[in-house]
Amino acid sequence: MTSYIPAAARSADGSADGSSDGSAAGRRTIVWLVPVLWTLGLGLWGLSRQDSVWRDEAATWQVAGRSAGEILDLLGNVDAVHGLYYLLMHGLFELFGASTATLRLPSVLAVAAAAACVALIGRRLAGFWAGLGGGLALGLLPAVQFYLQEGRPYALVAAGAGLSTLLLVSLLSAPPGPGRGRRAWPRWATYGVAVLVCALLNWLSLLILPAHAATLWWVRAGRGVWLRWAAYGSGAVAGALPLVLFSRSQSDQVSWIPPLTWHMMIGPAILLAVGGLGALLDRPRAGRLSAAAVGLPLLAVPQLGLIGISLVQPLFLDRYVLFSMLGLALLIGAGLGACVRAARPRFPRAAGLLVPGVVGIAVLALLPVELGKRAPASRVDDVLAVAGEVARLGQPGDAVLFVPAARRDTALVSPGAFAGLVDVALERSPVASATLKGEEADPARIRAALRGQRRVLLVTDAAKVAKPSGAARDAAKAAVLKERFTVVEDRQVRGRRVTVYERR
Repeated sequence: MTSYIPAAARSADGSADGSSDGSAAGRRTIVWLVPVLWTLGLGLWGLSRQDSVWRDEAATWQVAGRSAGEILDLLGNVDAVHGLYYLLMHGLFELFGASTATLRLPSVLAVAAAAACVALIGRRLAGFWAGLGGGLALGLLPAVQFYLQEGRPYALVAAGAGLSTLLLVSLLSAPPGPGRGRRAWPRWATYGVAVLVCALLNWLSLLILPAHAATLWWVRAGRGVWLRWAAYGSGAVAGALPLVLFSRSQSDQVSWIPPLTWHMMIGPAILLAVGGLGALLDRPRAGRLSAAAVGLPLLAVPQLGLIGISLVQPLFLDRYVLFSMLGLALLIGAGLGACVRAARPRFPRAAGLLVPGVVGIAVLALLPVELGKRAPASRVDDVLAVAGEVARLGQPGDAVLFVPAARRDTALVSPGAFAGLVDVALERSPVASATLKGEEADPARIRAALRGQRRVLLVTDAAKVAKPSGAARDAAKAAVLKERFTVVEDRQVRGRRVTVYERR
């Protein structure tokens, strides 16, 4: 069987990095440990985002606080695609309590693990500096910085994608010999499990399989490799297929995603251009396992695949293919490694400072982005800040309304702030109805309930992010408030709004 071991990996890390065999072990540790610590530092920096939680994270928070049985009931109606993630977060909330740290630390740890995978892949394929540069670059990418501190499953998918790609590279790099296939089956099995778990966290992560297929085609993999990849990849697809089919029945959840437009493809085009430059610096050649052979398909195929899917049904959101950023980081690392190798003959001392210098410059250049991602304003709203306003403005016995009903997430995440207030529109609670926002009474009953109130607090979106609601219930709420009540206080904070009405 053909061996795909890259030249940079054949000399125990010595020839590629300029290190002796005695220091190779230490460098192998440094190459992944430094990116892990670096990414953890970036993730822990401003982790609470000034004690803010936005609407997507609020969904995680309130679902994780339910029992396992209640979560399973919910998944039958909504959010089945996130079922595994919700159960995981439920376990963490049970162990460590509900907090912004518990909510976001899994993402921080996941991106750190992904950075380690990028570093190890880069070192194996292009040498020490390529691995170190790629591992450090991952946490600096703006899209990654956003989801690095996000209480949603996308960072976990990136970690799984990194693991599966690392396993594939190790399998392709294994030296030929008798019994190679028998020795490799545990790694192939782990590869299949990693792809399956990623799919159960977000089934669009299955786009990593065609990306890996492109790598196999690039390196001219043998028939045995193709058969094993197809077998274990098909097993992962079969395991995720029930979730894929069932979640399609809940497709109304993504009906708000706009159709694909040309300006939406500007971002992917820039990413592919940057990745292509890194691939050129790596000097890719057909038939050779290289950083370009792995990184370019990992970056391009998921992006292009999601664009293709979005032509049929609008689904183009960068978070669905966040794992493709691992390919970009790997290519950036390969480009940096190539620059180090080019500089070493003429500037041997300065060459070792190139990667740290570039990373330092990138940190300074991206400082506004880094600070912005850690500010509450980086998200569309903050459910905790508006809860504080409700606690300050509300009086025992006041009625409270939510427009749209999804803004009830504020009360679900911060129930103490709504103590003593009466949710006059709610007929069945979110837990009882196995939904995210509960079931509200019909418009006539809402109107009748409101007419008997003295004061009403309306929780809704701030003017700059509010969208018209076509729901009959919301129209009934607005009509009664306009007809019988007068505004006495109005507060807008971090994308949410609280308006206090008193009866005329």
